[in-house]
Amino acid sequence: MKLSVEKKDLLNVIARAQNIVEKRNTMPILVNVLLEAKGDGLRGFATDLEVSLTDDIPAQVKSTGRVAVNAKSLFEIIKELPDGRIDLERKENNWLKISQNRAVFNIVGISPEEYPVFPTFTTQEFVKIEPSTLLEMIEKTIYSVSTDETRYHLNGVYLEVRPDKESAIYRMVATDGHRLSLIDRKIPGASGKTAPQGVIVPRKGLHEIRKLLESMDRQNEEKIEVAIEGAQLVVRSKTTVLMVRLIEGKYPNYQQLIPQNLKEHFLVQRDALMSSLKRVSLLSNAKSRGVTLAVTGGRMEISSNNPELGDAKEEIEVDYKGKDLKVGFNARYMLDVLASMHDEIVRVEMNDHLSPSLVKPHDDTTYTCVVMPMRI
Repeated sequence: MKLSVEKKDLLNVIARAQNIVEKRNTMPILVNVLLEAKGDGLRGFATDLEVSLTDDIPAQVKSTGRVAVNAKSLFEIIKELPDGRIDLERKENNWLKISQNRAVFNIVGISPEEYPVFPTFTTQEFVKIEPSTLLEMIEKTIYSVSTDETRYHLNGVYLEVRPDKESAIYRMVATDGHRLSLIDRKIPGASGKTAPQGVIVPRKGLHEIRKLLESMDRQNEEKIEVAIEGAQLVVRSKTTVLMVRLIEGKYPNYQQLIPQNLKEHFLVQRDALMSSLKRVSLLSNAKSRGVTLAVTGGRMEISSNNPELGDAKEEIEVDYKGKDLKVGFNARYMLDVLASMHDEIVRVEMNDHLSPSLVKPHDDTTYTCVVMPMRI
């Protein structure tokens, strides 16, 4: 294998691989990236057996071949080299020679035959989605994903697709038992075939999809392509393909977790509530982060109390005319919900201090969050 490639192209591929390669040495082979030269390009492979990435870049290939080398070492070297073309050559002992002008590096590689069998896909049933739409859906749900490894079926976002005339409704749901977030978005030209039964996309896969979406060129009005084949989600953008192994298991009936017909509701300025919660929670219990919200007439008092630190309270205005309410919440859970919204006014619905509350943007019925109360 011998080729010449532009630094910026190679750096993009290795940087994406960096995020995916397995840093916990359960399988040492997975800290490597596989490079394959053929035709008029170079293809990079990276996997941790849950998320897999392939990326193609143009290159002047003098001889074809493959080599697997440590992704971190390769990234650090390429990053420090000046802009311009870089020569790569595989040596007989599987070492990789990297040269540019007077700089020469030789890094230890492994036989490409030792690299795990890479996942593939055959489906052509891709759905085109606006990157901004998919990015918004991920950001509005990923914070609610459970980090409890014993409840593995909650370690991802549930995705289901329902047909809707000439389009489809894509729904993402996430919950960790303390809060739930649900968002619906209409995808023109899509059908309900993509995920008719619903699938669970793992947290790490969503993080990698988000990074890919953030790196896309919005000026080109480029769309992301998504498909589900068997037990994997395939996401494609030009020459970059991400394959995410889906979580096996049954997602709980999330509809039962969403309270219906809540009697009381009030409107509040999102920024005012966020700022006040941040300040008052500074003196809350470090573990529970508990704060009390007491709503009376047109005002809300937010308070916290920690015998070791002191107490705090602050009043803000709300639009409310119902009975007096007093509920305890984990401030972090409420702040995560508010941070995911960009609307000026939010609507909070509740019954009493024992019932879950609904938080949603005032003018958007397609995004709903549930926050469980806590005893303080």
